[in-house]
Amino acid sequence: MNMTPLPEMRDLAQRLFTYEVDADDASEPVGSTTVRVYEKLRQSLGELAGAAGFQSLASRALTLARSEVPSLSAARVAPDGNLQGMSAIEPPINVERDRVHEAGVILISRLLGLLLIFLGEALTMNLVRDVWPDAALDNGNSENEREKREHTR
Repeated sequence: MNMTPLPEMRDLAQRLFTYEVDADDASEPVGSTTVRVYEKLRQSLGELAGAAGFQSLASRALTLARSEVPSLSAARVAPDGNLQGMSAIEPPINVERDRVHEAGVILISRLLGLLLIFLGEALTMNLVRDVWPDAALDNGNSENEREKREHTR
């Protein structure tokens, strides 16, 4: 498996973070944004894959993300799928906050990448749209979006 997250999944993860920060209190710790995005995916995917299925995917995503962001070693996925330990990597200064944000984006992009592998693009994007119906998530590069544009010409 390619160790680098797909640029599309990284971009999607970044858009989810931006949406969550804009939709909520921006003064919250950056790690809590990661947990919020993660929890929304967990709730939705847990309905589809069950707690054990989600826990397995999330654990693998965390393992992959740790290879890029060693500070994620403080985080773990509990047996019920909860993400624990993100507060342990929360830094006190703004320069470090960018690294925590980056760690969260990488973790979520890894999770989205695994969903893409196992569910395919259409189901992954439907799942994400169900969780964030008001977010502008389409970048116009997906196969479905290209097909829609071709048919409208």
